[in-house]
Amino acid sequence: MSDDRFGRFTGGVSRRNFIAAAGAVGAVSVAGCSETEGDEGEGDLSGNIRISGSSTVYPVATAVGELFKEEQPEVTIDLSKDGSSGGFENVFIPGDADINNASRAIKEEEIQACQDNGFEPVEFEVAKDALTVVVNNDNEFIDSLTYDELEAIWTPDDTPETWADVNADWPDEEIELFGPASTSGTFDYFTETILGEAGRIRSDFTGTEEDDQIAEGVQGNEFALGYLPFAYYMNNPDETVAVPLAATESEDPVEPSLDAASTGEYALARPLFFYANSEKVAEKEHLQEFIRFYIDKTTDKKLMAERIGYVQSSEDRATENIEKLEEYL
Repeated sequence: MSDDRFGRFTGGVSRRNFIAAAGAVGAVSVAGCSETEGDEGEGDLSGNIRISGSSTVYPVATAVGELFKEEQPEVTIDLSKDGSSGGFENVFIPGDADINNASRAIKEEEIQACQDNGFEPVEFEVAKDALTVVVNNDNEFIDSLTYDELEAIWTPDDTPETWADVNADWPDEEIELFGPASTSGTFDYFTETILGEAGRIRSDFTGTEEDDQIAEGVQGNEFALGYLPFAYYMNNPDETVAVPLAATESEDPVEPSLDAASTGEYALARPLFFYANSEKVAEKEHLQEFIRFYIDKTTDKKLMAERIGYVQSSEDRATENIEKLEEYL
């Protein structure tokens, strides 16, 4: 979890926490885009919204939150990066958060825990990501990777110590790995997809909720490898090299991109979500309007794809999300 637990929308957010969204806020107009009433900057809503969860979805929530506050300045938004799993377990399920951002779908046991606490977690799919495997800029031996090769690198069984242990044609140099912490939904998605079980992974990698720390780790060692959201890579393309991936050896490797994520051609394309507490939604008008605004903004290609680095939600998906919201009002 990030040490600076809360980023309040009252005076800007640091580059480390803001990631790509900082540029988005100043560049995108919100005029005419919100369904909230009132003139810009003179909104009639007030109250607090607490958002926990995914560091992957954090840039989206940050950008949307800043834009919402331009129209509804009396609404305060507290946003934390706890990881999808950490946010669910420690903040959302206990009822302390209105919304939990997630880079993976909620688990059955998490749904049950929410229900045991008297509410339903309402799912809203809002974007797609191309989870990106990166290597050092000086790496000259990895041109592409398959799922099997990724599994061999990250496996907790007969864990390879050097790259030559994975592929005899690779250098006899120690493997150094960086990735999201175990509280992260990205960690769950990667381990389940690549290693067949959420949480199944070698224990000697460096885990963090901060994407820039993953990139810095890979930058610091010619023989390092890591994985992080495409949004971070897109906005920092000179820091590391993205590795083309193929699910099997018979497939052609595909470079991560928004187009490849949108079509499903890229092997590690995945949906991104936020979940809302049904009881809080029913009770809080300002939360209802924020969710409407959030759903609307995630269809904005300029904001989502060009500024942040995720595939924007479709209009059909947005309609489904609004209809789902209406069921709980």
